Amino acid sequence: MYTDTDRCVRAVQSKDARFDGWFFTAVRTTGIYCRPSCPAVPPKVENMSFLPSAAACQQAGYRACKRCRPDTSPGSPEWNARADAVARAMRLIQDGVVDREGVPGLALRLGYSTRQVERQLNAELGAGPLALARAQRAQTARLLIETSELPMGDVAFAAGFSSIRNFNETVREVFALTPGELRLRAGRRGTGRGEPRIPGTIGLRLPYRAPLNPDNLFGHLAATAVPGVEEWRDGAYRRTLRLPYGSGVVALTPGPDHIGCRLALTDLRDLTIAISRCRWMLDLDADPEAVDGQLRTDPLLAPLVDKAPGRRVPRTVDAAEFAVRAVLGQQVSTAAARTHAARLVAAYGEPVEDPQGGLTHLFPSPAALAGIDPESLSMPRSRRTTLTTLVTALADGALPLGIDSDWEAARARLSALPGFGPWTTGVIAMRALGDPDAFLPSDLGVRKAARALGLPSTPAALTARAAGWRPWRAYAVQYLWATDDHPINHLPVAQGAPS
Repeated sequence: MYTDTDRCVRAVQSKDARFDGWFFTAVRTTGIYCRPSCPAVPPKVENMSFLPSAAACQQAGYRACKRCRPDTSPGSPEWNARADAVARAMRLIQDGVVDREGVPGLALRLGYSTRQVERQLNAELGAGPLALARAQRAQTARLLIETSELPMGDVAFAAGFSSIRNFNETVREVFALTPGELRLRAGRRGTGRGEPRIPGTIGLRLPYRAPLNPDNLFGHLAATAVPGVEEWRDGAYRRTLRLPYGSGVVALTPGPDHIGCRLALTDLRDLTIAISRCRWMLDLDADPEAVDGQLRTDPLLAPLVDKAPGRRVPRTVDAAEFAVRAVLGQQVSTAAARTHAARLVAAYGEPVEDPQGGLTHLFPSPAALAGIDPESLSMPRSRRTTLTTLVTALADGALPLGIDSDWEAARARLSALPGFGPWTTGVIAMRALGDPDAFLPSDLGVRKAARALGLPSTPAALTARAAGWRPWRAYAVQYLWATDDHPINHLPVAQGAPS
């Protein structure tokens, strides 16, 4: 996108918010960089240059605009629509891998040398992994400075900085303000105000590209919620989080222009990764204009898109957890799948404290489930074998699943396991690995919707018709599912604690 100068200029001159996060405008005469929708008067074309990332802007010596606050843009949707090394590297950096494991750890996960990773990221993003991680730390620091009352030392620690000095220098360099001045300006603007303060929690706002339809997104998460691990309470989806340094509880509330996010963490070092995983779960970096535009080219799908645009793919915060739940949900109802999962949670999950609600456990880790007695599982013998084989492969590392997974390689490994057919493999690719083109032509709900719309309803014929929906077939599944009156398609009516 950023290499198409004419298109970038048009986006800046029209203040088109759809391109926020796709590229950044660096203004040579002022030394600042902006998002395309910056409300300021657009600079002269000859003074503009376009860069692919905030890190590239900062590395080139530009400071963030104080009006449009480009560091708070939604992330580029490109990294969630690709499975190449650069996209996988970006997802890992957003997940905090560089802060925890350094560049060598990032390279090891990708299967490349550090030099190759540096070269590929610099070629495409104009910045290496350290600069990209630094930009993310600066963004997290700003969020905390402006929306919390944490002491600055805790802010630096939570954002991933190694020292107070480094924190102060980075904030001044990126934002041309000291941390104290940022907090003072935020107080004057009312940033982060107006929301109740709950002791021990951090309240944030997660931006997204409009439109966003919350019905299937939060409806799916709430309808399939595992008791003790997830719940819908007071208009928010709440769940427990297993994080690198500890555990957490998050409450996510749909809003008209943002998602309210309230986090309670046992270790503040997990803040960045918790935010990243919540954004991933809610698919907040998607580009609905691109997705819906492609799906509208099919005249039979277009009315569904026009009726409720902006559907997202509900994902997960833990790919291994979702794989286990996908097996538990094979050929049973949503209620039965929740019951099976709840039994595992009660027997093998780690207890957590949740003073604000009814959450009790983390979902069991693969290691905790690896020694499970198959006879204790109240399911058919073949599915017991499927589950025990899966958790063993997850526990010993033979089946790596995560945001950095190569989609095709992961599909091949899953398909080689007993009991893993196209539906189970496809739903894991869609919701755990984030493949935007994962498709479920054999799914009963998809076939029923296709038949009602006049689309082919046999898997082979529907797959052929869906070629025109690529690379967004996972989103087409959401629109097809939405034709049913199943609870996954509706926000829960009850606003209090779940029954």
